[in-house]
Amino acid sequence: MKQVLVVNSALALPPGKMAAQVAHASLAAFLIAETGAKRHWLEIGMPKIVLDGGAAAQLTSLLQRAEAAGLPAYLVRDAGRTVIPEGTVTCLGIGPAPIDKIDALTRSLALLK
Repeated sequence: MKQVLVVNSALALPPGKMAAQVAHASLAAFLIAETGAKRHWLEIGMPKIVLDGGAAAQLTSLLQRAEAAGLPAYLVRDAGRTVIPEGTVTCLGIGPAPIDKIDALTRSLALLK
C-alpha cells in the first residue's frame, strides 16, 4: 500500500508552491480512497513517493488510466491566487492503493529531483 504524487515539473514551481500542490493532491486522493485502504495506509506509516510527471498532458493521461484501473486519483488544478493562472494542472495524487496497481501505471516515471 502506498500513495504516489506526480508533479507537473514543466511548471518549475517555487519549492513552497510545489509543496502545497503535493499536499493538496495527497489529501484529496486520500479522502476519496476506500475506508479500508485509508486505515491500512495510516497504520503502515503513510508511505508515499513523489514522481516527475513532465507536463499537464501526461498528468491528465495518467489520471484517466488510474481511474480506469479503479484507483483513487485526484488532479489538482490551481486556484490562480499566486504564481500560476487559475486552472493550471499542477499535481496528481494516486492512492493509497496496492503497490503493484500503482506501479503498473507509474513505474516508468522518475523520482522528482
